[in-house]
Order: sequence, then C-alpha cells, then structure tokens
Amino acid sequence: MTLYRQVHGEPVAGTAPLLLIHGGGATIETNWSALIPLLTPTRQVVAVELQGHGRTPYAGGTISFENSADEVAEVVRELGAGPVDVLGFSNGGNVALRLAMRHPSLIRRQIVASAFFRRDGLVDGFWDGMAQATLETMPQLFRDADAALNPDPAHQQQLFDLDSGQMKAFTDWPPSDFATIEAPTLILAADRDVATNAHTVEMVSLIPGARLMIVPGTHGDYLGETLAAGGDLTAMHMTVPWLLRFLD
Repeated sequence: MTLYRQVHGEPVAGTAPLLLIHGGGATIETNWSALIPLLTPTRQVVAVELQGHGRTPYAGGTISFENSADEVAEVVRELGAGPVDVLGFSNGGNVALRLAMRHPSLIRRQIVASAFFRRDGLVDGFWDGMAQATLETMPQLFRDADAALNPDPAHQQQLFDLDSGQMKAFTDWPPSDFATIEAPTLILAADRDVATNAHTVEMVSLIPGARLMIVPGTHGDYLGETLAAGGDLTAMHMTVPWLLRFLD
C-alpha cells in the first residue's frame, strides 16, 4: 500500500526529517497547514495521509494502528530518509507509538500528541458518543475537506466507517508493549483533551525516559489543527518552540 505523502522544505544538515501523521478523519491540510510553515525553516517535513484519508485510497481489509504503522514505515524506507523524527496527533499518535514499537530503527525521536492506549483512558461519554455517531455527526469541516479531494459522496461514508470502525474495534494495549520503545519520546496533550490527564501521565510512566508536556487547551488546538483551533493559533505559537527544543 503506497501512502500519499508531501515533502516540504529541503534537508537541513544536522537535523532529521520530521514525519507528520494526522488524526482521524483528517487530511494533511486540516491537520497541519498552520504548523508546517513554522517547521520548515529548521527542518524538512514529510506529511502522509493514511489509508482511506485524503488522497490515499482504501485498499481493503481491516484498518488498524498496527498496519498503519507498517505502511508509514514503508514511506520512510522508500524516501531513504530514516531514521526520522515523528510527530503524530490523536489517531496518528497511536500510529506513531506502534511505529516506534514495530520499527525502532526508523525513528530517531518522537512526539506523541493526544494519544491513548486503553479504552478507559478517554473522557466520560466518549465511547457512548462513538457508538451513536453517524456520518451526519462527523464534523462538517472534515466532510468538506474530504469532498474537495473525493467528490463521490460514498467516499465520505467510507472515511467515516473506516475511522469509527477502527475506534470501536480498539482493544487495550498491554503496558509491557511500551517497554520496547527505544526512541526518546515526548508525550504531549492538552489539559482538556480527549484522553484524561491521568491516562497521559500513566503512558509517560511506561515509556523508558519519556518526557511529559501538558498545555492549556483542547484536542489539537495547540498544534493549529483546523477544527480545534478555529483560526486562533495562539496556543500553537506558544507550544511549537518547546517541540522544536525537544527535537533539537
């Protein structure tokens, strides 16, 4: 499976390319359009679109964080860019964790943003809302962004089915999985995120040498994610210097 990817900026001596992995329902533009210009002055950026999202077609079969990680690993190998730094947000954060567990030689450092590893780590009501969700309850911004790239209305339903199906099928990860992560890791979240702060802190405790950063905000506004930020990029501009400091 070949994932769509964009390369922004030129290689910078002394830095690794930064691989961006988007969240559920997103495209490169909805997740990263505000952030990429802040990154490219100091490093090359590679952004991918996961299977069934944006310009990457759905190839059939089950979508999981594990097989998405394997497909992202193939992108890194094809580019000959490894080891890379990684920033994964939300579902993309879960993919980043599995990437670091399954393909450690490809990862130099990673930032895992707004991720989770156990069902009870998400805020009250999340799973009830997921069980009742339909395409009509999917944020209009995501539906419009997908429709701009895939005019067939069936594609929006497919996107919803893939993302909601992956979440509904999610099973808890054993804590022992995290001991295999070798890359220096920053776990990043907002204080009003989808995962509880206690769950985020627990994840940090499981990863050898991991660092923790919790910022004031909501799910993704601190990265300029279009839906969460709503045009207010204040939180992103405050957060990015800390992220670059960790990567450097």
